[in-house]
Amino acid sequence: MNATSAGALLLCRAEPAAVRPSVALLRERFLLAAAGRGWSVLVPEDAPWLSGTEPVDRVLSGWATALAVATNSPALALWWDADRAGYTLAAGFRRPVAYVWLADGTPVGEDEAMQTFAARLALDPVLDVQALEPLTRADRDADARARLLGLIAVLARTGLDLPEGLTPGAPADRLRGAARLVAGPGRAPDGAESARTSESAGTATSAETPENAERGEAGGVAAHRPPKPPRPHVPAVVQIAAGLPLTLWGLARRSAGWTAAGAILLVHGILGLARERGAAP
Repeated sequence: MNATSAGALLLCRAEPAAVRPSVALLRERFLLAAAGRGWSVLVPEDAPWLSGTEPVDRVLSGWATALAVATNSPALALWWDADRAGYTLAAGFRRPVAYVWLADGTPVGEDEAMQTFAARLALDPVLDVQALEPLTRADRDADARARLLGLIAVLARTGLDLPEGLTPGAPADRLRGAARLVAGPGRAPDGAESARTSESAGTATSAETPENAERGEAGGVAAHRPPKPPRPHVPAVVQIAAGLPLTLWGLARRSAGWTAAGAILLVHGILGLARERGAAP
């Protein structure tokens, strides 16, 4: 693989305000911006796959899983390198679904993956699935980049609208430059909605605490709803029990994405226990 040609975009089906509190848990620096109605895009400022320890698809799979767990919203990783391109869709605690194309556009994924992809994003089971089907068939005129653009075109029906310059297949440095230009007058120079989110996102305001991010949907709608009753004790224990071995496994493999996913489970589990204890009479 030619590492210099590798790049990635991380999409989340939630507004930036709902995504921002969780991004610091990924343990990497990202540029965060709005990407249409109900979508956010994250551009990594660093490229850990350049070290050669992990390929870009594995790194992005870990990030997508961690972000989906943290935000309780689907997270879609788009990645590419000199030989292949593809996506990984993570949604909750379910096993991620992925699809791959060779550089010339030859599909090497399973058709069922596209159907699962459509179902988990609540796409139209007829029109959208029919639009996705050509991406699973041979086409001499469509290379890997064209396949990713075709995928984006289908998702545009759900409100996805990537900012100018954030195009799948572009070099990583060009993506970072485009993400920084997304900021308008008066905005931070590192992206729309004060996008730099490694250290800074860890300090949440009173309206953007981890608790609010966990229970809210896109745009913080849950803030206007009556408070939910305390949840049972078991889910928090399950999150801790699942998060600890996942964190250890990620550390053993030196995988930042999977380590972050395990850490997020641990944090949510511990916060859940703390809330339950605080609500106990």
